[in-house]
Amino acid sequence: MVDHRRNSGRWLRIAVFTLAGLLVLGGAAAGYAYWKLNRNIKGVDINAQLGTARPPAATDGSFNMLVLGSDSRSGSNGNLAGGNADGTARSDTAMVVHVNQDHTAASVVSIPRDTLVPRPECLTAGGKTVPAARSVMYNSAFETGGPACAVKTTEQLTGMRMDHFVEIDFSGFANFIDAIGGVDVTTTVSIKDKDSGLDLPAGDHHLGGTQALAFVRTRHGVGDGSDLGRIELQKQMVKSIMKQIGGIGLTSDPTRLWSVADGLTRSLTTDSDLASVNALVGMAGTLKKIGPNELTMVTLPVGTAPSDPNRVVPQQPQADRLWTALRADQSVPHSIVTTQPANPADASPSAKAGRGPE
Repeated sequence: MVDHRRNSGRWLRIAVFTLAGLLVLGGAAAGYAYWKLNRNIKGVDINAQLGTARPPAATDGSFNMLVLGSDSRSGSNGNLAGGNADGTARSDTAMVVHVNQDHTAASVVSIPRDTLVPRPECLTAGGKTVPAARSVMYNSAFETGGPACAVKTTEQLTGMRMDHFVEIDFSGFANFIDAIGGVDVTTTVSIKDKDSGLDLPAGDHHLGGTQALAFVRTRHGVGDGSDLGRIELQKQMVKSIMKQIGGIGLTSDPTRLWSVADGLTRSLTTDSDLASVNALVGMAGTLKKIGPNELTMVTLPVGTAPSDPNRVVPQQPQADRLWTALRADQSVPHSIVTTQPANPADASPSAKAGRGPE
């Protein structure tokens, strides 16, 4: 059984505690770090763009966050991502994070990028109105209208207000992996994906940034080629990242700490309320009670779309049960936790035997 909670909660906290660690280095170094890291972070005023026609914010202390991995081909991302460097981007990875009212537990729901969903009316970066669409791929909302459209589409899908937004791009992820010295992964099957560029025989591997990025983007080279398998690889990568961070002693190595924090903040775009070192450190404090046993990671239940065998749609009534539970600040239903997809990189007998609680 693969435990996707292990270390995942600490990853969310350590990413922001890395920034906090730089601020205790002392004197002018801390002052420069604060100034530089603040300048690195890009902010988007989601609230101003979306106005008031949104689900109401919770009043009990719980909150929601949309975390996206962008597949932008612009700038340094073009060499890593391939494809047309036309400045457009889609959300290659999407996770809805729900933190409970006491800030003692969190649920993370991955939304497959190929999920067909209704998209509301959105504005392009140039201010042009794009009419609503009845059925489009979930990740196309980001391409259509950037973070605001992605948030608006997610709020329509879930019925929950996204209080915060965080985006990390290809080059930022790869640079982050290199800064921590790479990561170790194990696969019991060979993976060869010409689209992502990953070519791994079965066994143990140490991956640098470019290979790690290929690993989390791989879908056609392993399993059934679906986005569900890729999401499981991404969860495995989170575990590998945490193991690496735990072994390199970041807090005792100021040079590496700076490299990690600088690279991380340069790759981040957040909502305007989170776009500062102070705000990110404050978020770390909010999440400090959430450990591995208090975090549940699942994938939105989906089934094959009747209109297209290469796309999926939310599976009912499971999907509605999931969002209803989170809207009520309840845990993910057990029936959803125990029926998650298997990791396609793990063909071991224990993995094939079935899945237990996350």
